[in-house]
Amino acid sequence: QVQVSESGADSVQPGGSLTLSCTASGVRLMDYAVGWFRQAPGKGRAGITCIHGNGGTKNYADAVKGRFTISRDNAQNTMFLQMNSLKVEDTAVYYCVLYRVVYCSDIWRQTGYAAYWGQGTQVTVSS
Repeated sequence: QVQVSESGADSVQPGGSLTLSCTASGVRLMDYAVGWFRQAPGKGRAGITCIHGNGGTKNYADAVKGRFTISRDNAQNTMFLQMNSLKVEDTAVYYCVLYRVVYCSDIWRQTGYAAYWGQGTQVTVSS
């Protein structure tokens, strides 16, 4: 049975930093491109970043480029999202995802290519 779970939820002030982790069990993480989506209140789920199975290529949405960094440790079946310079508009539920492909290509923003989802973790940025 495949299980995917996030950790690291917290409330931070604008300008602060936070790291989310996501661990998968029952799969070999290196066989999947992985990434993060987020869903703000009243909005749809949006893809924000993706990393290839071998960790060689990373993609970022314009809204987070230069502030967020995705990484992975295939040996530990874990991926991370380092978030710096957080803004109020980053407030959302964050979901980690394992895609049905090993390369992000141009599909990483699409929820339909997800093989497995985490349960979601709340990030709140406010003063």
